[in-house]
Amino acid sequence: MDLGTERLIGRKDGAIGWLIFNNPERRNAVSLEMWQAIPAVLADFEADPQIRVIVFTGAGGKAFVSGADISQFADQRADRAANERYSARSAAASKAMAELAKPSVAMIRGYCIGGGMAVALGCDLRICSEDSKFGIPAARLGLGYGFAGLKVLTDLVGPSVAKEILFTARHFDAGEALRIGLVNKVTPVDGLEAAVRDYAALIAQNAPLTIRAAKLGVREALKDPDRRQLDRVAQAVDACFDSADYTEGRKAFMEKRKPIFHGL
Repeated sequence: MDLGTERLIGRKDGAIGWLIFNNPERRNAVSLEMWQAIPAVLADFEADPQIRVIVFTGAGGKAFVSGADISQFADQRADRAANERYSARSAAASKAMAELAKPSVAMIRGYCIGGGMAVALGCDLRICSEDSKFGIPAARLGLGYGFAGLKVLTDLVGPSVAKEILFTARHFDAGEALRIGLVNKVTPVDGLEAAVRDYAALIAQNAPLTIRAAKLGVREALKDPDRRQLDRVAQAVDACFDSADYTEGRKAFMEKRKPIFHGL
């Protein structure tokens, strides 16, 4: 896939679509070109019926994503107008991540800071190694943190912890991240990829339409009641009951075997 940059990689491996931030010399700081490439990778994964799970990770072993590439800010975010252009591109990437129908997992090793936290929080699950570090340094940079990101963080960890993360701008280690609900699981460094692959395999063997409906339902539950699109949730649930996979699931249960789902 030609993305116009080598700093973002989209790779398919069986049922897993890997989105890899490939800027290790800057601890995978996200450049404007990387933000621009994300929607194309995700659209390709969404369109491929063989891909059941999307895993986000960083190259180099030292960072998931250490934030936005601040070295570009003097040119790309020098003033309000420039920042609006930059923000439009990063917002398009965030929107593509937030609207994924397929389940996503953040495989985190090392630094997960600022924009990296935004990427990780946009995933459905977060699995990290013991040496991971988390933080949002906006208060040390003078940046404003937008409402959409604040809501995702607050929904996940609660308002008091969200304030602590934002007010102190300090780093949280993996154990603390697990305790406050920022991550789902912590593994030894050398067991991280195996753990993520096991989770991905567990998800991939289940009914795609059921997972899609569940993800959509949880997403709508987090919205304000007057903004919820419950008709979409009902349609997704109905699609499960009308599917060949539902027939296969019942048949496999009666025959005491593992079902084989096709998302149809």
